[in-house]
Amino acid sequence: MSDTRRILITSALPYANGSIHLGHLVEYIQTDIWSRFQKMRGHECYYVCADDAHGTPIMLRARAEGIEPEELIARVWTEHTEDFAGFAIGFDNYHSTHSEENRVCATTIYERNRDAGHIARRTISQAYDPEAQMFLPDRFIKGTCPKCGAQDQYGDSCEVCGATYAPTDLINPVSAVSGATPVERDSEHLFFRLGDFGQVLKDWHRAGHVQAEVANKLNEWFEAGLNDWDISRDAPYFGFEIPDAPGKYFYVWLDAPIGYMASFRHFCNRTGVDFDAFWNAGATTELYHFIGKDIIYFHALFWPAMLHGAGYRKPSGVFAHGFLTVDGAKMSKSRGTFIKARTYLKHLNPEYLRYYFAAKLSSRVDDLDLNLDDFAARVNADLVGKVVNIASRCAGFIGKRFDGHLSSSLDQPGLFDTFVRAGDEIAKLYEQREFGRAVREIMALADLANQYIDDKAPWVVAKQQDRDAELHAICSMGINLFRVLVGYLKPVLPLMAEQAEAFLNVAPMTWDTQHEPLLDHAIARFKPLMTRVEKDRITAMIEDSKEDLAGEARATAGATQSGNSPLARDPIAATVEYADFAKVDLRVVRIAKAEHVDGADKLLRLTLDLGGATRHVFAGIKSAYKPEDLEGRLTVMVANLAPRTMKFGVSEGMVLAAGPGGTDLFVLQPDAGAEPGMRIK
Repeated sequence: MSDTRRILITSALPYANGSIHLGHLVEYIQTDIWSRFQKMRGHECYYVCADDAHGTPIMLRARAEGIEPEELIARVWTEHTEDFAGFAIGFDNYHSTHSEENRVCATTIYERNRDAGHIARRTISQAYDPEAQMFLPDRFIKGTCPKCGAQDQYGDSCEVCGATYAPTDLINPVSAVSGATPVERDSEHLFFRLGDFGQVLKDWHRAGHVQAEVANKLNEWFEAGLNDWDISRDAPYFGFEIPDAPGKYFYVWLDAPIGYMASFRHFCNRTGVDFDAFWNAGATTELYHFIGKDIIYFHALFWPAMLHGAGYRKPSGVFAHGFLTVDGAKMSKSRGTFIKARTYLKHLNPEYLRYYFAAKLSSRVDDLDLNLDDFAARVNADLVGKVVNIASRCAGFIGKRFDGHLSSSLDQPGLFDTFVRAGDEIAKLYEQREFGRAVREIMALADLANQYIDDKAPWVVAKQQDRDAELHAICSMGINLFRVLVGYLKPVLPLMAEQAEAFLNVAPMTWDTQHEPLLDHAIARFKPLMTRVEKDRITAMIEDSKEDLAGEARATAGATQSGNSPLARDPIAATVEYADFAKVDLRVVRIAKAEHVDGADKLLRLTLDLGGATRHVFAGIKSAYKPEDLEGRLTVMVANLAPRTMKFGVSEGMVLAAGPGGTDLFVLQPDAGAEPGMRIK
């Protein structure tokens, strides 16, 4: 086709330090739908991605597991690619930032910017862990917020009051790596002069390459001023060493977006596609990045600036989306709503989720809620009750009464034309990433098709032998309307579309193949294309997510105890990181009252005085203590444990005890001088 476009599409790179979960899939499903739509339209379109495989967290996790980082990222890459394949994410290439292609691309971009005067060197003071002998990223420092006093906050921002600050501002900072108190140490770093590109970036934004909401946010950053960006990190660090700075490594956020180029280079090397036609300055091809709203700063400022400084083209568009919530709340591990991709795939059809996300996605930077009740109801009503139902109501008659052949003419050509004409508006909505509106248009057509079948009532017509021609025409019409609907839904439901193509006995559908009806055409025997979402499968998925977390904790512990560490020979249970243990708030409390719990064999109900505050706790110590023996004693409790609803009431913490059980159970008792409310450190 003469107006064929040449399009390169990317999604943000998932970090190679964890599993793919449903929050990630909002982006990959959104991108995949758009990519598949462009390919259905006949455009030359490529969709590439990669694992983001560098940085301190990966280095530390590999060290904890007793393996090399390369082994860790190879294992995670395999897991990620399997998960994406399970959700029919159709990458043309999926690579890794730890690749020779990325090393070459990162070095080229760095050296070109350096030679053009966009790189500066200066000495900075950083937090250093004297025990681990490494400089600490901000997120690896914990302490008390200098603004509101909240404990256990990261070194760059407080999750309680939202304040931002330097790690040096933290009160009582500790290293999340070793637990040591960080010290200040000087080091020379390299900086990218972002301010050199202020006007270039403003012009690019004003040209409409980002969403309106993003442009407004970027204007705030322009007004605040564009600061130099630290692009180097000191050894030890897992990444690429900077060519002219021994012992310094490219910061992970420098080579991560360059991973888009590297993955495409890898694709071009094995397919012969022209890399330069998509990346050189002045290219007439199109380049689009789909990202989450939390990484706009990197993709709408640093990335186009680095590309421009190195003589490459800037993106045609950066499309940001919002976050995923489940049942109106942030995904929760304790509630089982932090759902991994592979956990979902164990229980539910991946295209249920593809459809539900599509039905709620727009071109805006809006958060998306996965309401599990609505999820089941919408999939069952729309896909099973409307779309698939059309074929199932008609296919049986075609197979049994007409030897699997459709009629030679349409019963209502005008209705078919209505379906075909709707394709232009649906295509426009897909192009604009207004997937929710596109789905509504398609379902409105499905309603028309079902109304047609209801009005014609083929099950009634079939009872009268002299009306065979009418029955043939009605059911053939229904099958043709079904085919058009499946074609419009194919970017969203590629797996169901493939099954429908086999049933219809047609070649893979493109956007234009719906224009002509199937007449005097043989179809295959109909098989169910999609079954209903069962609530018990959703419940099982939620429960399995909780089990996954427990298993993950055991696996992590096992990895920590591997190798020649003394812990590997220690019979004590699994270790935890210092940062995790530091979250536990241990307080001295006075047992103001202890009493039996009706109907409980092991529990006592304790009223605890924290020095002004009161907590009620159920403790399984009845076999070792009489209530009157406990009252007035000091003990230790976990004060920040989330309240737990039990059969006998709510327990607001936990008292600490030790021993094998039974009568040999000993409640901890602080030394003399301790007072209620005192924190144990």
